[in-house]
Amino acid sequence: MTNILDFHVPFDGHVLKADHYVGRDSNRILYLHGAGNSQRHSHRLLRGALQQRGLGSVCFDAIGHGETGGTLAQSSVASRTRQAQAVMAAQAMPEPLVVFGSSMGAYNAIRLTEQHKIDALVLIVPGVYTPSAYDVPFGPDFSTVIRRERSWADSDAWEILSRFEGRLLVIHAEHDATIPLEISERLVAAATRAQSRQLFIVPGAEHNRLWALLAETPADFNAALELVLEVVDGGRQ
Repeated sequence: MTNILDFHVPFDGHVLKADHYVGRDSNRILYLHGAGNSQRHSHRLLRGALQQRGLGSVCFDAIGHGETGGTLAQSSVASRTRQAQAVMAAQAMPEPLVVFGSSMGAYNAIRLTEQHKIDALVLIVPGVYTPSAYDVPFGPDFSTVIRRERSWADSDAWEILSRFEGRLLVIHAEHDATIPLEISERLVAAATRAQSRQLFIVPGAEHNRLWALLAETPADFNAALELVLEVVDGGRQ
């Protein structure tokens, strides 16, 4: 039977709803979901596959998402980073960590490397943002900033990743209408000090349909999972 433990974390007048997929190697993977309608349950497919391999993970619904509720206007990209840190602290997650970031969550994952020891990053359909958008509450003002043509081009993500010395895997959807391939390519190119770095483009996949598409062909899903496992485990035996 799948072992999933629900927990909650008080944060800034809210209660973050979270869960821990318990595994043999259990408390070092933090998984950050994306924006829009995303929530922690959107990522059960990959997290479940990792759990079957003995790798547990922690994930939470950010403010304005899933069971945590609240409104997006009560949050920001910067707040999402702080929310992640509150969950890490509540679970006493030991460093070095492995952080998965999907879409917007990829940028939060990158920002976490500035303050925490992280030895592996798995960035899935990764979004990055201009620094001027970081503290702006979600809503019309935030949208105005990020909808400027190529607003992401001056992101600090490239500079932050240039200092990252762990393992990096960027997973891009071939037909992603949200995230340009250039972003994924630049993320990998920026990580010049990384122990390893790889870009994996999933043929036929879309921004919100990547793992589900892979799962239609078990051999393809397992091949992608092996790439992830290699980055998560590194030199571990």
